[in-house]
Amino acid sequence: MRVADMAGTDAPRTPGAPGGAGGAAPRVQRPPAEVRYADELARLRADDTAERPPGWALSLQAARRFIVGDETAGIRRKFVGDPSLIDRALVTLATSRGLMLVGEPGTAKSLLSELLAAAVSGDSTLTIQGGAATTEDQIKYSWNYALLVAEGPSPRSLVPAPLLRGMAEGKVVRFEEITRCPLEVQDCLLSPLSDRVLALPELTGDDAMVFAHEGFNIIATANTRDRGVNDMSSALKRRFNFETVFPIADLDTELALVATEAGTLLRRSGVTAEPRRDILEVLVTAFRELRTGQTVRGDAMDRLSAVMSTAEAVSVAHAVGLRGWFLRGEPGTAADLVSCLAGTAAKDNPEDLARLRRYLEQQISWRSGGHWRELHDARHLLPG
Repeated sequence: MRVADMAGTDAPRTPGAPGGAGGAAPRVQRPPAEVRYADELARLRADDTAERPPGWALSLQAARRFIVGDETAGIRRKFVGDPSLIDRALVTLATSRGLMLVGEPGTAKSLLSELLAAAVSGDSTLTIQGGAATTEDQIKYSWNYALLVAEGPSPRSLVPAPLLRGMAEGKVVRFEEITRCPLEVQDCLLSPLSDRVLALPELTGDDAMVFAHEGFNIIATANTRDRGVNDMSSALKRRFNFETVFPIADLDTELALVATEAGTLLRRSGVTAEPRRDILEVLVTAFRELRTGQTVRGDAMDRLSAVMSTAEAVSVAHAVGLRGWFLRGEPGTAADLVSCLAGTAAKDNPEDLARLRRYLEQQISWRSGGHWRELHDARHLLPG
């Protein structure tokens, strides 16, 4: 079946492009990676002389530079992690096996899958969000029921979902949180991954089969806390190469990342003041200690069951900056940090709020620095 035959496959308007009344440009909160880094991708394509796998927009070397960065070429680093993980992921995508990214929540698995799809296909928007209510229709295809009733099953009444589009257009499909889907829904990927074909039994002749074009593959993600919700079948596991995305090991690296990402989010939110570096240092250190159950001087302490990831630290830093700027016209303070931490700690387990309170009472007073004293003095702002 030709892509042009499918109903609803007109090229979507680029996010952030002019449109609407008078050609006004809508303000998109978070454009996809291929839009955010369009200049970098264009430069990499123009200078890319290495061999490319069939159907790829970039060579493996150029795709790697796009993700891990290249200072000499003005390509910023977008993923903080082991570069060898990027190499293995790209090699996997060049084969007939899918790529499965697993790890703790907030370790940038989704970001990595988006960057990989943008580098390989130039399009990261063919995305399936897994959940308990996800159906095969949302993964493969559905129907325009008005046309279906009027004309019967036909390519014109077919509404392709991300998997069908990815196969027909030769692009990478992203399947986020695959283990949140029921087992029988997950297994609809078996034939596309093994035989590279998707059957459409409602149609006849050449239209009844969609064969994957060069460049098609699947990147799935699953966090290690949810993998037991709906574990994957052995047959589906065999069709993926598994790669684990670990939390950032180095404090300075994590602090730099949180500062960069929080600063970007604050600017998008209309905050012109940069976040305080000392408050960010307190935030990242506290998150690391509450995540690992050990202080910087080696003391054992209670771990929080809540997700204390780098992504969550960025979110808290963003909230602290917003709170300080829009309430008082200044960067956030340690008191703002305590107030924002309460919402993070109380998500999963009521006991986490008590653990956070003990941490602020027992593990802060011995530290040097005015920012730590500010945090200790603000501990009474925790609810309860």
